[in-house]
Amino acid sequence: MGDATDRGPQSLAVLELLFAMQDARNLNYCPGNHCNKLYRFLKGSNVQVSHGLETTVEEFNQLPKGKKIHFRKRFISFYEALPLYQSLDNDQLVIAHAGIRQDMIGKPINKKISTFVLYGDITGECLPDGRPIRRDWAKHYKGSTWIVYGHTPTKEARFKNNTINIDTGCVFGGKLSALLYPELEIVSVPSLQHYVSEKFHKFAD
Repeated sequence: MGDATDRGPQSLAVLELLFAMQDARNLNYCPGNHCNKLYRFLKGSNVQVSHGLETTVEEFNQLPKGKKIHFRKRFISFYEALPLYQSLDNDQLVIAHAGIRQDMIGKPINKKISTFVLYGDITGECLPDGRPIRRDWAKHYKGSTWIVYGHTPTKEARFKNNTINIDTGCVFGGKLSALLYPELEIVSVPSLQHYVSEKFHKFAD
Protein backbone atom coordinates (compact mmCIF):
# COMPACT_ATOMS: atom_id res chain seq x y z
CA MET A 1 0.00 0.00 0.00
CA GLY A 2 2.94 2.30 -0.42
CA ASP A 3 5.24 4.45 1.70
CA ALA A 4 7.99 1.89 2.10
CA THR A 5 10.34 4.85 2.62
CA ASP A 6 10.60 7.75 5.07
CA ARG A 7 9.00 5.72 7.85
CA GLY A 8 11.97 4.41 9.80
CA PRO A 9 15.62 3.43 9.43
CA GLN A 10 17.09 1.61 6.43
CA SER A 11 14.63 2.83 3.80
CA LEU A 12 17.08 1.94 1.04
CA ALA A 13 17.39 -1.63 2.32
CA VAL A 14 13.60 -1.94 2.31
CA LEU A 15 13.54 -0.72 -1.28
CA GLU A 16 16.25 -3.19 -2.28
CA LEU A 17 14.00 -5.95 -0.92
CA LEU A 18 11.11 -4.65 -3.02
CA PHE A 19 13.36 -4.46 -6.09
CA ALA A 20 14.26 -8.13 -5.64
CA MET A 21 10.61 -9.10 -5.17
CA GLN A 22 9.66 -7.18 -8.31
CA ASP A 23 12.42 -8.92 -10.27
CA ALA A 24 11.11 -12.28 -9.04
CA ARG A 25 7.55 -11.30 -10.05
CA ASN A 26 6.52 -11.78 -6.44
CA LEU A 27 5.44 -8.24 -5.59
CA ASN A 28 1.95 -6.81 -5.15
CA TYR A 29 2.65 -3.19 -4.31
CA CYS A 30 1.16 0.18 -5.16
CA PRO A 31 2.94 3.45 -4.42
CA GLY A 32 2.16 6.04 -1.78
CA ASN A 33 2.81 9.76 -1.68
CA HIS A 34 6.23 9.23 -0.10
CA CYS A 35 7.21 6.91 -2.96
CA ASN A 36 6.00 9.59 -5.37
CA LYS A 37 8.02 12.32 -3.65
CA LEU A 38 11.18 10.21 -3.73
CA TYR A 39 10.56 9.48 -7.42
CA ARG A 40 10.20 13.17 -8.22
CA PHE A 41 13.28 14.00 -6.13
CA LEU A 42 15.39 11.43 -7.98
CA LYS A 43 14.06 12.73 -11.31
CA GLY A 44 15.39 16.17 -10.38
CA SER A 45 12.12 17.90 -9.51
CA ASN A 46 11.99 20.56 -6.82
CA VAL A 47 10.27 18.79 -3.92
CA GLN A 48 10.05 19.69 -0.25
CA VAL A 49 12.49 17.38 1.54
CA SER A 50 10.52 16.99 4.76
CA HIS A 51 8.00 14.77 6.57
CA GLY A 52 10.46 11.87 6.57
CA LEU A 53 11.86 12.24 3.06
CA GLU A 54 14.93 13.90 4.55
CA THR A 55 15.89 10.61 6.24
CA THR A 56 15.76 8.67 2.98
CA VAL A 57 17.61 11.43 1.11
CA GLU A 58 20.33 11.37 3.78
CA GLU A 59 20.76 7.62 3.27
CA PHE A 60 20.92 8.16 -0.48
CA ASN A 61 23.49 10.95 -0.19
CA GLN A 62 25.77 8.70 1.85
CA LEU A 63 26.07 6.21 -1.01
CA PRO A 64 29.23 6.22 -3.15
CA LYS A 65 28.76 7.97 -6.50
CA GLY A 66 28.44 4.78 -8.52
CA LYS A 67 25.87 3.29 -6.18
CA LYS A 68 23.90 6.55 -6.19
CA ILE A 69 23.67 6.45 -9.98
CA HIS A 70 22.61 2.79 -9.91
CA PHE A 71 20.04 3.31 -7.15
CA ARG A 72 18.52 6.33 -8.89
CA LYS A 73 18.04 4.39 -12.13
CA ARG A 74 16.75 1.32 -10.30
CA PHE A 75 14.18 3.21 -8.24
CA ILE A 76 12.88 5.19 -11.21
CA SER A 77 12.47 1.96 -13.18
CA PHE A 78 10.81 0.28 -10.17
CA TYR A 79 8.37 3.14 -9.61
CA GLU A 80 7.37 3.51 -13.25
CA ALA A 81 6.48 -0.21 -13.41
CA LEU A 82 4.09 -0.02 -10.44
CA PRO A 83 0.31 0.14 -10.86
CA LEU A 84 -1.25 3.19 -9.22
CA TYR A 85 -3.65 0.88 -7.39
CA GLN A 86 -4.40 -2.86 -7.27
CA SER A 87 -7.71 -4.44 -8.31
CA LEU A 88 -8.21 -7.93 -6.87
CA ASP A 89 -10.89 -10.62 -6.66
CA ASN A 90 -12.56 -9.67 -9.96
CA ASP A 91 -12.59 -6.01 -8.94
CA GLN A 92 -14.44 -6.74 -5.69
CA LEU A 93 -11.42 -5.41 -3.76
CA VAL A 94 -9.22 -2.43 -4.57
CA ILE A 95 -6.01 -1.50 -2.74
CA ALA A 96 -5.07 2.18 -3.00
CA HIS A 97 -2.69 4.15 -0.81
CA ALA A 98 -5.00 7.01 0.20
CA GLY A 99 -8.21 5.60 -1.26
CA ILE A 100 -10.15 5.86 -4.50
CA ARG A 101 -13.73 6.62 -5.53
CA GLN A 102 -15.80 3.96 -7.30
CA ASP A 103 -16.19 6.14 -10.40
CA MET A 104 -12.39 6.35 -10.76
CA ILE A 105 -11.77 2.59 -10.83
CA GLY A 106 -10.79 1.34 -14.27
CA LYS A 107 -10.68 4.81 -15.81
CA PRO A 108 -7.59 6.11 -17.67
CA ILE A 109 -5.17 7.55 -15.11
CA ASN A 110 -5.11 11.34 -15.03
CA LYS A 111 -3.78 13.91 -12.57
CA LYS A 112 -7.06 14.03 -10.61
CA ILE A 113 -7.10 10.27 -10.06
CA SER A 114 -3.40 9.99 -9.24
CA THR A 115 -3.60 12.88 -6.76
CA PHE A 116 -6.62 11.29 -5.04
CA VAL A 117 -4.98 7.86 -4.83
CA LEU A 118 -1.65 9.20 -3.53
CA TYR A 119 -2.79 12.10 -1.33
CA GLY A 120 -6.50 11.63 -0.69
CA ASP A 121 -9.33 14.05 -1.37
CA ILE A 122 -7.32 17.20 -0.70
CA THR A 123 -8.95 20.62 -0.40
CA GLY A 124 -5.99 22.69 -1.59
CA GLU A 125 -5.44 24.08 1.91
CA CYS A 126 -2.70 23.01 4.32
CA LEU A 127 -2.22 22.49 8.04
CA PRO A 128 0.39 24.63 9.85
CA ASP A 129 2.99 21.86 9.42
CA GLY A 130 2.49 21.84 5.65
CA ARG A 131 0.38 18.70 5.36
CA PRO A 132 -2.64 19.05 3.04
CA ILE A 133 -6.13 19.17 4.51
CA ARG A 134 -8.22 16.23 3.27
CA ARG A 135 -11.95 15.63 3.02
CA ASP A 136 -13.37 12.46 4.57
CA TRP A 137 -14.14 10.75 1.25
CA ALA A 138 -14.93 7.41 2.94
CA LYS A 139 -17.85 8.97 4.81
CA HIS A 140 -19.57 9.60 1.48
CA TYR A 141 -18.46 6.45 -0.38
CA LYS A 142 -21.41 4.60 -1.97
CA GLY A 143 -19.59 1.96 -4.03
CA SER A 144 -19.96 -1.81 -3.85
CA THR A 145 -16.23 -2.46 -4.24
CA TRP A 146 -14.29 -2.79 -1.01
CA ILE A 147 -11.56 -0.14 -0.82
CA VAL A 148 -8.58 -0.85 1.45
CA TYR A 149 -6.32 2.12 2.05
CA GLY A 150 -4.11 3.92 4.56
CA HIS A 151 -2.31 7.27 4.46
CA THR A 152 -4.21 8.74 7.44
CA PRO A 153 -3.12 7.14 10.75
CA THR A 154 -5.90 6.15 13.15
CA LYS A 155 -5.66 4.36 16.49
CA GLU A 156 -7.82 1.51 15.22
CA ALA A 157 -8.61 0.30 11.71
CA ARG A 158 -11.64 2.17 10.41
CA PHE A 159 -14.52 0.43 8.63
CA LYS A 160 -16.75 2.92 6.79
CA ASN A 161 -19.13 2.32 3.85
CA ASN A 162 -17.22 -0.58 2.26
CA THR A 163 -13.89 1.13 2.93
CA ILE A 164 -11.24 0.05 5.43
CA ASN A 165 -8.38 2.26 6.61
CA ILE A 166 -5.68 -0.05 7.95
CA ASP A 167 -3.07 2.63 8.70
CA THR A 168 -2.81 2.31 12.47
CA GLY A 169 0.32 4.41 12.78
CA CYS A 170 3.11 1.89 13.27
CA VAL A 171 5.76 4.55 12.65
CA PHE A 172 4.16 6.73 15.33
CA GLY A 173 4.01 4.03 18.00
CA GLY A 174 0.62 2.56 17.13
CA LYS A 175 0.26 -0.80 15.41
CA LEU A 176 1.10 -2.51 12.14
CA SER A 177 -2.20 -3.80 10.78
CA ALA A 178 -3.30 -6.03 7.91
CA LEU A 179 -6.67 -7.11 6.57
CA LEU A 180 -7.65 -10.76 6.22
CA TYR A 181 -9.76 -11.05 3.07
CA PRO A 182 -12.48 -12.19 2.43
CA GLU A 183 -12.99 -12.57 6.18
CA LEU A 184 -12.66 -8.78 6.57
CA GLU A 185 -10.83 -9.22 9.85
CA ILE A 186 -7.96 -7.08 11.12
CA VAL A 187 -4.75 -8.53 12.53
CA SER A 188 -2.24 -6.24 14.23
CA VAL A 189 1.10 -6.26 16.00
CA PRO A 190 2.21 -3.45 18.33
CA SER A 191 4.86 -0.98 17.24
CA LEU A 192 8.19 -0.63 19.03
CA GLN A 193 8.36 3.07 18.19
CA HIS A 194 7.71 5.93 20.60
CA TYR A 195 4.00 6.82 20.73
CA VAL A 196 3.17 10.24 19.24
CA SER A 197 -0.51 10.88 19.95
CA GLU A 198 -0.84 14.04 17.83
CA LYS A 199 -0.07 12.07 14.66
CA PHE A 200 -3.32 10.09 14.89
CA HIS A 201 -6.46 11.38 13.17
CA LYS A 202 -9.91 11.29 14.76
CA PHE A 203 -12.82 11.06 12.33
CA ALA A 204 -16.22 12.51 13.17
CA ASP A 205 -18.18 9.28 12.67
